[in-house]
Amino acid sequence: MPVTPILLLLAFWCVSHIATLVARKAGAGDFDPEQRAQLASSAVFHAVLAGGLAARVVYVLTNFSAYEDSPMAMLDIRDGGWNTAAWAAVGGAWLIVAATKQPELRKPLFSAGLAGCAMAFSVWAVSMLQVSTTLPAARLYPLEREGETITLTQAARGRPVAVNLWATWCGPCRQEMPTFAAAQRKHRDVGILFVNQGESAHVVRRFLAEQGLAIHDVLLDPGAALGPLLGSQGLPTTLFFDAQGKQVDAHFGVLNAPALESRLRALEGKR
Repeated sequence: MPVTPILLLLAFWCVSHIATLVARKAGAGDFDPEQRAQLASSAVFHAVLAGGLAARVVYVLTNFSAYEDSPMAMLDIRDGGWNTAAWAAVGGAWLIVAATKQPELRKPLFSAGLAGCAMAFSVWAVSMLQVSTTLPAARLYPLEREGETITLTQAARGRPVAVNLWATWCGPCRQEMPTFAAAQRKHRDVGILFVNQGESAHVVRRFLAEQGLAIHDVLLDPGAALGPLLGSQGLPTTLFFDAQGKQVDAHFGVLNAPALESRLRALEGKR
């Protein structure tokens, strides 16, 4: 699982907990404190669920052509495809309706809404701090030109690029590699740089040959120094940079074909 959905789940738990605490401390009314707490928790759960469903639907509809060939991928939420505005709008509307129908829940649901906004901002801030904002100047070794060194900026050649950090021993990396190979053949205006972490040229060449992967722009990072510079939390990690070398997106974990396609199309618009 990517890190961001896990952070969102933790945020949901915290928001639900805040709603139940406020509900228990509310004054007298038609419901006892425990009933209010259960009702508040249920309202928050349904608001998050409705918002999440709307966020996913809007994202898929916005990028529908990318999912046409793999419709089952619409259900694979690991790709990180969400429309944040839709989530906030539908989730917030759900809380407002719930508070309108049950006035005793106004205070706990209002508190939950404020906490949700604060935590959503915190998740966004953490995700931004975890990665670099520009292409680092680390020296890498092109697999195709043994003995030479090159930087990511030189490898990008003025193009928007997706930088994929991978290794042959990484199962998820091996799983997504054919998807990236197909994308590299399709998208000629966007570079896909395969930066191997910590392995030798012999190991990488043997792996590519065994898997029948005809890819180019394979770079070696023998000391695995690039991952920490880019804030990578593990493998596979894919980072997306515009033509000026500024980071515009990042993903930790496997990317399916539609998710990669939508991100590459977005990069094409940042030339």
